Amino acid sequence: MRFSVGVLTIAFFLPGIANSQTVRTLSPDSEFPEDFSMVSGLRELSDGRLLVTDALGQMLMWVDMDEGYREQIGREGAGPEEYRTPDALYALSNDSTLMVDLGNGRLTVLDSEGSFVRTMPISRQVGSETVIALPRGVDSEGRVYYRPFGMTMMRPGGGIPTPPDSAAIARWNPAGNTIDTLGMAKLRERKVSTSGSANNRNISVEAVRLSPQDAWGVAPDGRVAVARSDGYSLEWIDEDSSVRGNQVPFEPVRVGRAEKLEYVKAGSRGGLSVGVTINNGARTTSFGRGGGSSDEPDITGEWPATMPPFAGDVVRVAPNGDAWVRRNTASDEESTFDVFGADGNLREQIKFPVGRQVVGFGNGVVYAVYFDEFDLQYLERYPLSSTASPSSRNR
Repeated sequence: MRFSVGVLTIAFFLPGIANSQTVRTLSPDSEFPEDFSMVSGLRELSDGRLLVTDALGQMLMWVDMDEGYREQIGREGAGPEEYRTPDALYALSNDSTLMVDLGNGRLTVLDSEGSFVRTMPISRQVGSETVIALPRGVDSEGRVYYRPFGMTMMRPGGGIPTPPDSAAIARWNPAGNTIDTLGMAKLRERKVSTSGSANNRNISVEAVRLSPQDAWGVAPDGRVAVARSDGYSLEWIDEDSSVRGNQVPFEPVRVGRAEKLEYVKAGSRGGLSVGVTINNGARTTSFGRGGGSSDEPDITGEWPATMPPFAGDVVRVAPNGDAWVRRNTASDEESTFDVFGADGNLREQIKFPVGRQVVGFGNGVVYAVYFDEFDLQYLERYPLSSTASPSSRNR
């Protein structure tokens, strides 16, 4: 295939939005020639170099998009300069990076040359509380933002337990080993089922597919962008204040067979698993990514008639502070992102080719991936301006 740089811009007016909304369709200027199992983290340094993690391929690497070259950093294992299931990458000061090492249950700090500086456990003791600080975001001061796990279920009248409908947006400061809470985010609906006798009761909790939930992400300055599912809108929150933009209109997308298959495949490819085992009072926490894909995904069971306005529970915040929220679209439609400004209002809508997922940002560019027919993943770079230098590659 041949790539050419192109940005199509259209302006139109949407009800409930103060200004005209710009729609842009992006085209890639580069595609990396080799495949990945799953790009789980991407970080562009100030000089343009790329750090990339492949959680399923068990690799941390330097990637050069222009030269089509990559080089592994470290190796698989549990010792120094080793990792298992390397996952998300977060920018720290002075071009250093925080890498989530799921398989070893730790966070690793890398310097600007990719050298391993130090590690910290994901699960740690803060006062009398055991905290699983699995990052959902990191700010420029190195504070880690996370969603607490292991929330206690309520038992109204001593009956069947009821899962909470929301979870805290928590922040851990490694410098002082302190925690504070910035707000709450709605969780997906969950169904509780029980079996067995009163003295030997089994309780299972299952998330309701495609039920509405809030999504959130973190800006470099520590503000948290929360996409609210109750009246779709974007809210920015910090320690002292919050601002919520206008409600965004949307037309619900019907759930058909193709949408069901896409949803189940996405979960099997890169779903996060967290396991907690308690043995004689000793608590062990384990993490994993992906459950493997299937030629025949199981799409039986209950499904809603339509999808909520946006996909997943993650808001990606660009280096300039814009919040990117991925819209739910039909499986054969372009991947669409709503981009919100600092006032919480929708500024523009950006479209990518079908099936693209944004995995990171750089200087005037955004990086996205897609799966081919063999379930292999490819990395692309998209300029955010039509003035970027074009390049092409035949594949």
